[in-house]
Amino acid sequence: MFRFVIAAAAIALSTGFALANGHGGGEAAPAPKPEAAIAPAKVIITKQGPKLVDLKGMTLYYYERDTTGKTSNCNGKCTESWVPLPATADAKAVGDFTVISRNDGSKMWAYRYRPLYTSPADKTPGEANGTATTLQWRIARPEE
Repeated sequence: MFRFVIAAAAIALSTGFALANGHGGGEAAPAPKPEAAIAPAKVIITKQGPKLVDLKGMTLYYYERDTTGKTSNCNGKCTESWVPLPATADAKAVGDFTVISRNDGSKMWAYRYRPLYTSPADKTPGEANGTATTLQWRIARPEE
């Protein structure tokens, strides 16, 4: 008789979970976690100090005339020498990185509200051949 009571209790308990679709008695399933946004750049340490590079390792630059944080002053022919760091149309700000609209309607990334660019003069990751102090172009650094 004792075995019958144990067996009946085991069946009753297992049936309860089966009727609740395996969710343990009607508890709601956990909500899906939102995907973490990925920053468009990273910091690397060089002999000259830390600098920002894109996800391919190419040095990023900023233009000193980009001061409003809302627009880029490098448009048209300028983009042949300084390539804007593109952002997708649905990109959202991540940490110190923001998205700004360009004159042509495209989006680009900015760091602490300074638009970011790469230089075609840099052929391999880590190169920094695009610095032009007389033209007010600087390597983007995390402390700036």
